[in-house]
Amino acid sequence: MMTRFITDVTTKFNPFSAKARTARLFISFLPPNARAGGMKITTLLLPRNSVEPTSLYVKFKDGKEMNLDVENMGIKSVVEEVDRHSRALQKQADLNE
Repeated sequence: MMTRFITDVTTKFNPFSAKARTARLFISFLPPNARAGGMKITTLLLPRNSVEPTSLYVKFKDGKEMNLDVENMGIKSVVEEVDRHSRALQKQADLNE
């Protein structure tokens, strides 16, 4: 997964819920040095009996914001959506060089 152009990741999930799997996996795909590279990562863990929906918010360097429905999407779909925009930003950066 291309994380070079991501500036902000915010997740909210119940770690005991099966619907939170995609959000947990997305966080695990981020590189260990992401925070040192300037990425803001915010994770809110909900209590076990919470009925609040799982959410994933991603913001890119160009200002694009994605609020992904991770309860109904698999990890492959989420990574594909994020990578699609990251590749477009990579093309734009390559053209500007």
